[in-house]
Amino acid sequence: MPSRLDDELSRLVSAGVLRPYQAEALRTAAEADAEPLRADDAAIPPGTARDATTSGADSAAPRTFRTPPAATHSSALTEVLGYIGGALLLGAVALLTVANWGGMGHAERITIGTTAAVALLGTAVLLALVGRREQLSSALASLGCCVAGFATYVAVEGETGRIAGVAVALTLAVAGIWWLAGSSLLVATFAILAVGVLVITADVLTPDNAESANSAGIAGTGFILVAFVMAMIGLVRDQVTAWSLAGAAMFSSSVCWLIQERGEVMALAVGTAGPAALLVAYGRRDVSAYAVVGCSILLVIWPISLYQLTDNVAGVAVGLVVASTALLIAVLVLTRRQRGLVEPRP
Repeated sequence: MPSRLDDELSRLVSAGVLRPYQAEALRTAAEADAEPLRADDAAIPPGTARDATTSGADSAAPRTFRTPPAATHSSALTEVLGYIGGALLLGAVALLTVANWGGMGHAERITIGTTAAVALLGTAVLLALVGRREQLSSALASLGCCVAGFATYVAVEGETGRIAGVAVALTLAVAGIWWLAGSSLLVATFAILAVGVLVITADVLTPDNAESANSAGIAGTGFILVAFVMAMIGLVRDQVTAWSLAGAAMFSSSVCWLIQERGEVMALAVGTAGPAALLVAYGRRDVSAYAVVGCSILLVIWPISLYQLTDNVAGVAVGLVVASTALLIAVLVLTRRQRGLVEPRP
């Protein structure tokens, strides 16, 4: 089987265009299509007219190929209805739990949280082992990770419980990404890391007995680290989702720097670096999600940062004109470079 096909399928899977089972079905079809050719070539002795040329009468005869087996998947409507039914059931259980949470004892709360986490994670593992429900299994696993973290917090309580809950949820999410490789687990990992940044900032780096004016800046730095982690995960898992979440982490960091006293310049820098990386990725990968996330961050962070810096609407307008000019120049440079790569050399 040509290595070029493997490379293209791996690239499409990492970019989120194809699912792993879809790539495997295409690879199986390619192998089945090439198998009759290898069998015919092995059966013909070298030196014959058919081996030497394909213009004879034998080459004009039609060749029969074995039809590859069609991949059988359930209807999309059935899968969507299953998602809706499961979501409604989970919503009903959650509402009943929240309504009676205040009247429950400590042991009852631990039991409910642990049971829900075990049920979600156990169902996710079962679906992953017996069927091809990657999306549903990943969705249940992502919910199970969060519920397990919450159950840990309920059991331990206090600052230690919050840190332990984040650690447990993050460990389960990383294991799920390594095994299931679902995009919903990436979203859960991003949410757990975001909560972890806030917990560490509030409980470890800025305790209650010490007033700190840099708590927002510490959280902003933490979100930059979250963006780096999501970018690294995107190199081995769903690249589109991971890199888009890295852009969202940069946006969160910019918001934190906007809250920080005299943090407008840092907010502007972070709010520019993240979209710039996403726009470069869009130019190279041609994935619209990168452009949407990057432009959304620019449209929010730049006007607010410029207004806080200048305290003048005219200054905001001038800054936006400068930013738009820089973006247009970047678009022209990327377009010329892309044309130079596509056009054949004389």
